[in-house]
Amino acid sequence: MKFPWAELMGLGLGQLRLAPDAFWAMSPRELFAAAGVRLASPMKREVLDDLIARFPDEVTDGKEL
Repeated sequence: MKFPWAELMGLGLGQLRLAPDAFWAMSPRELFAAAGVRLASPMKREVLDDLIARFPDEVTDGKEL
């Protein structure tokens, strides 16, 4: 999947009318926040630990698959 640079530039420089230096200094998360896009919360450590326990990496002949 290709990163949507054209769309993000259109959002930041066109719709939000950010100065280029402000746009390029932002992280994607900051840009989405400025645009009012609500992103999912990061996964909590307990949830990650549960997933790791339920779906461990498989090892065959000493090498991960």
